[in-house]
Amino acid sequence: MWDKGDFTSIKEQIGRLEPQMVEMQRRLVALPAISPVSGGEGEKAKVEFLSALLRSWGLEVTEYRAPDKRVPSGYRPSLTARLKGRNRRPVLWLMTHVDVVPSGPRDLWQSDPFEARVENGRIYGRGVEDNQQDMVASCYAAKVLLDLKLVPQTDVVLMLVADEENGSDYGVGWLLENHDLCRAEDLVVVPDAGNEAGTLLEVAEKSIAWVKFTTLGRQAHGSTPHHGNNAHRAGANLLLRLDMQLHERYNGEDGLFSPPVSTMEPTKKEENVPNINTIPAEDVFYFDCRMLPQYQLTDLMEDMKRIAAEVAAEFKVEIRAEPVQMAQAAPPTSPDAPVVRMLANAIRDVYGGEPFTRGIGGGTVAALFRRRGIPAVVWGRNEGQAHKPNEFSVIANMVGNAAVYAHLMGQ
Repeated sequence: MWDKGDFTSIKEQIGRLEPQMVEMQRRLVALPAISPVSGGEGEKAKVEFLSALLRSWGLEVTEYRAPDKRVPSGYRPSLTARLKGRNRRPVLWLMTHVDVVPSGPRDLWQSDPFEARVENGRIYGRGVEDNQQDMVASCYAAKVLLDLKLVPQTDVVLMLVADEENGSDYGVGWLLENHDLCRAEDLVVVPDAGNEAGTLLEVAEKSIAWVKFTTLGRQAHGSTPHHGNNAHRAGANLLLRLDMQLHERYNGEDGLFSPPVSTMEPTKKEENVPNINTIPAEDVFYFDCRMLPQYQLTDLMEDMKRIAAEVAAEFKVEIRAEPVQMAQAAPPTSPDAPVVRMLANAIRDVYGGEPFTRGIGGGTVAALFRRRGIPAVVWGRNEGQAHKPNEFSVIANMVGNAAVYAHLMGQ
């Protein structure tokens, strides 16, 4: 643990480096790293900038290239930057992602989304909070130690990855599958979610099931419904039965999660017929289910198909239930895991609040570590700006989070 004098020096130096941190944000915003799925060219330019910068500070940088023929370079780059500590293990990994989502409609932005605007203690631009705020914070936590010639307790590795916004098949998923990087005894922090107070430590996630339901009937004129078979009516009946019966069956509670129950929501509805006076032959809708880990998704799908078969027989239609995404929950990180306790200590010392552990319904890349038996905790002090127009990062959060990461490095 840093002594009081060292940590005071660390915080003072972070404060002095605030203008450099803001300038790094400016440079990163101007290098949009957008997936080819969203029409972008990937992360190459941004990673090249980061690699050169971190090397110039004296960090040991290694670049990894996941092959991807959809981008001009032919690969999706990620990198690690190591700061050697007194001990080699356990390694403290701070994982942030370099890719961003597209800006969305330009008229929703008050300024160019790819030209950072600094105003009233905030930085505006696409990616400034998701995930550049904590990328910059973690990088400058390492730089401060280099500047002050302080050696961390153990090796610290910044992991800056591609493709987080679109599944991580070319990012941390590919890295863990193809390279021997992290081990079960290591300490993994994923700064990609949190709350405004910086007190939320995410240690568990629900299972995710996205399911598509297609009902097929027979088209007819609206005035002669007896000549057809209304797929919309059958589909609507199916939706209501699913909603009622699934909530009756999967009604358990777990106080670790917020909300503490499984959520099974009908969401997307596809267009059926373009005009009012036609009986539709097809009806398509989707359910987004976030299930408590105690439930198996195979059981959920069996129940959905059973209910669909009952409605199909009653209305004499064909119904297909197809999984779009199925991800059984990873084992949770124990609230008593060393990385959780260490991060909680750092938060208390820097921000003064009382941290608490919680499970969420959303999915994060922490699950990829947890499935490999590597405890990971998701954290961040942020304003919840991810993917919004006029996304902003509070500069004080970026500076404070840097102090939290530097505190971790000394434990």
